[in-house]
Amino acid sequence: MNRITILNRIYTPFFCCVVLLGACTKKFDQINTDRNTVATVGSAELPFLFSKAEASAVPNIWNYQVAQNLFADQYAQYFACTATYFPSDRLNIRMDWVGAAFNPIYTDMVPQLQAIALASPGSAEAAIGDVVWVLGFHRVTDYWGPIPYFQAGKPGNSVPYDAQDKIYDDFFKKLDAAVTVLKTHAGENHYGSYDLIYGGDVNKWIKFANTLRLRLAMRISSVDPARAKSEAEAAVASGVFTDSPSDDALIQKSLKGDDNNGLSIMSDWNEFRMSASMESVLNGYKDPRLPVYFLPDGASKANPNGNGKYDGLRNGLTATQLTESQNSYANNAKPGKRWSSPDFGGNDNFKETPQNIMSVAEAYFLRAEGALMGWNMNGNAKELYEAGITNSMKQWGITDNAAISAYISSTNVPIAPNDYLNSPAVSDAPVKFAADQATQKKQIAIQKWLAIYPDGNEAWADYRRSRTFILYPVANSENPDLPDPNTQWIRRIPFLLSEKQNNKTAVEAAASLLGPGGDKLTTPLWWDKN
Repeated sequence: MNRITILNRIYTPFFCCVVLLGACTKKFDQINTDRNTVATVGSAELPFLFSKAEASAVPNIWNYQVAQNLFADQYAQYFACTATYFPSDRLNIRMDWVGAAFNPIYTDMVPQLQAIALASPGSAEAAIGDVVWVLGFHRVTDYWGPIPYFQAGKPGNSVPYDAQDKIYDDFFKKLDAAVTVLKTHAGENHYGSYDLIYGGDVNKWIKFANTLRLRLAMRISSVDPARAKSEAEAAVASGVFTDSPSDDALIQKSLKGDDNNGLSIMSDWNEFRMSASMESVLNGYKDPRLPVYFLPDGASKANPNGNGKYDGLRNGLTATQLTESQNSYANNAKPGKRWSSPDFGGNDNFKETPQNIMSVAEAYFLRAEGALMGWNMNGNAKELYEAGITNSMKQWGITDNAAISAYISSTNVPIAPNDYLNSPAVSDAPVKFAADQATQKKQIAIQKWLAIYPDGNEAWADYRRSRTFILYPVANSENPDLPDPNTQWIRRIPFLLSEKQNNKTAVEAAASLLGPGGDKLTTPLWWDKN
């Protein structure tokens, strides 16, 4: 339900009663002052506001499952459902679930960041807040397209939706302005330990902002290539991520306040497993990250190696198909040790595993693709591609240089997964950088898809944007707007039912911003030109 509408319904009659009561007393100010709230926001309050906003900019704790895992994680084909009672893998979207990717941004991020901006305009604190603003909102607009943006957090009974091209334009302006401010504070520390990603290190935030700008520049490369090139080159020139793991953006998690890693919380529920796409690529490449990303079939405390096999499922199996033994959770690979409890061969501190936000490897793959398009990325495509692989390996604890070099020069290709539908290999692209540009594009896309695991939000957005590495069609669709998964694919999340009910005028106007396709899951977003 729209938050402004809720507040108006609750507080308007309450306010009227207070006014009437106040007319009968001389203690109006004393009675009508809430002693449990912060009357003004000062420097002492900023760190607390920032922590809340930062933690809410990405799906966290219990929101993680219904904001990301049941949707983007499966659309990106990192995972597939093994639970018969979840229809989302078959594109039957539960709007009361996916609202978890929408509502917290407006309730738990926007007010906090706006309070920081008002309390400390032009400061390093406000600049870092603007970077987090873009981090949070780019995930939301890449789900829906038009969203409430410029009027978010402002009073009113209806909050208008804005076109995605206008939102992206503001993203670039915000990131550029934030970096300009932060560079005047280089070497300083702001927010300290209240910053859950970089511990207040301004230099790290400068790199983060530039890398996020590079990511968004690539996102618009098909719809506005000139702007994309300009933004990407400016980001690289200003300084993006270069060294893993020191630059990698990970948000810290803790048992305190039940602030657990969202993927870890769900991992032992046995409702999802490795996808057939991941099985085809990781097994085919003999990828050293395979035993880091996943635990083998049947892994347990008594037998952490399971049966030694890493099997996956095609996305979109029916409830009946999921009752087959081959498709059970016990016969398919589950998330790796860092996200699993000791009962399944994992680690004691699995719930405190930091959550992946953005990696150095991604920055190199973005630069590699940019170099293929003739952008100035401070390197050629081949060396940037290989640096992306190297830094991904280092991020995940693989430090054997000989093993990394052997992987980079490997001619291994994806193989047919051992799945229920006897699927073919998902791709024919080898690891070793090819001579032809068409294969090079596939290779960059595949390695970036592997490197940004388990961030399904970004993987799904990048997949829709590029479509150079084609995942398997969903085996079965239960959504009447996408009857044939072999010729169509999911392009966006339809507008929320709660928004249609409580922000009706704005949602109806927003549908026209999507073009002739309207509010359908098959309608491409502004930057999706496939």
